[in-house]
Amino acid sequence: MSADGLIVVDKPAGMTSHDVVARLRRLARTRRVGHGGTLDPMATGVLVIGVGRATRLLTYVIGADKSYLGTVRLGQTTVTDDAEGDVVRSVPAGDLADSAVLSAFDRLTGEIDQVPSAVSAIKINGQRAYKRVRDGEAVALAARRVTVSRLDVLAIRRTATDLVDVDVDVTCSSGTYVRALARDAGAALGVGGHLTALRRTSVGGFTLAEARTLDDLAEVAPDVVDLPMAAAAARFLPVREATAEEERVLGHGGPLTAVGIAGPYAVTGGDGRLVAIVSEREGRARPEIVVAPAQ
Repeated sequence: MSADGLIVVDKPAGMTSHDVVARLRRLARTRRVGHGGTLDPMATGVLVIGVGRATRLLTYVIGADKSYLGTVRLGQTTVTDDAEGDVVRSVPAGDLADSAVLSAFDRLTGEIDQVPSAVSAIKINGQRAYKRVRDGEAVALAARRVTVSRLDVLAIRRTATDLVDVDVDVTCSSGTYVRALARDAGAALGVGGHLTALRRTSVGGFTLAEARTLDDLAEVAPDVVDLPMAAAAARFLPVREATAEEERVLGHGGPLTAVGIAGPYAVTGGDGRLVAIVSEREGRARPEIVVAPAQ
């Protein structure tokens, strides 16, 4: 069985994030596998996978900012806001000025209220929105505040069929739908829009440069873990080293004295093992997760 830790996978197109998890369960020879942020089947790129006890770290990965390279097609609206759905409206977009396209995308940066795509995994009264849409129900989701910290237009490409393809580079907060950005840019321009390609280039500090394909991982199975627990936690959290007594206290779920570190942080033992994730309040560093309980 594989060790506990994180894997950075380069997800292929055509697979759901759950499909990747299922594949890694077989390769790592354990059921305890999860992912740190869903990618649509059409999308490729960085998918952070937790194995064993490292699944408990994924809550911190899920909240990280994410970056994407994508292509938006202006002139067509689809039911899913991406290329996997049927086209429901077409409007000639060839006369759009580059300046108008740039302005539409520029208005989608910063803190914005975004209505998620109707075909999404968001639950409405316990049922996924995409299931309700596929059952023929009209779904209206509430807007949510998200942050698009960067949205660069890399290229504007015009086709003979009166469509305009726009290549974008996006960095955004967790919970942002890039296909909703495509939809909203198209709506603002009056021609509709949808996402035709999406590749996630980073999740927090995890990038494509360190991602491995499923074929790569199959060759080294079951030793598929890239980052053991302590090294994984150190990638996205500050680290504090505990004394033997502090390690014992934490192992029993007790608090440590605060040392003035803001936000959650990792605590390691003298041997470098990850003991717990803690956060400070009222003069105490209290455990959010105890990874290495006292024996």
